[in-house]
Amino acid sequence: MSLILFNKPFQVMCQFSPHPTRETLANYLDIPGIYPAGRLDADSEGLLLLTDDGKLQHRISHPDSKQPKTYIAQVEGVPDAAALRRLRGQLDLGDFVTRPCEARQIEPPAWLWERDPPIRERENKPTSWLAITLSEGKNRQVRRMTAAVGLPTLRLIRIAIGPFSLATHPLWPGEWREISTAELGKGNADWSRAANN
Repeated sequence: MSLILFNKPFQVMCQFSPHPTRETLANYLDIPGIYPAGRLDADSEGLLLLTDDGKLQHRISHPDSKQPKTYIAQVEGVPDAAALRRLRGQLDLGDFVTRPCEARQIEPPAWLWERDPPIRERENKPTSWLAITLSEGKNRQVRRMTAAVGLPTLRLIRIAIGPFSLATHPLWPGEWREISTAELGKGNADWSRAANN
């Protein structure tokens, strides 16, 4: 059983099959039999977990497992208290209502890599950074949430899934590392049980 932590670069497709114009996971990971436990869209960067174990993949990615996922988002504008309250509450996005989550403004991360290409900034519009932790993960949810409160996302990076984080397992974009069975057991007993059943 393998669990792979991978820092997905911007514009890389979250698939192993070829894409006509973009890089895919196959450009970075030459490990037979693994597949993503969850997804990141091409415009998003950061932590992706991959495994060769179907039960573990289900445990990580299934909505019922409610694994917290933490994102940092560079947004256009500066949030006020009302915007942060709306993000934290149950936000109606039209086709679904979000679960309550954690959302706060943070300082620009000093450890963060430069994006290639960089975001487009407007001189008359300041940007700020948010940290958002969800227990769900609908398609483009963070982008839709920030847009709904008037703070369009310019850059989005997932930095943690459950017990695994780029803070404790630093990786540059395109880098990966394997988590041992012992580390998996220390990180999350439920995941370890899923992998061993």
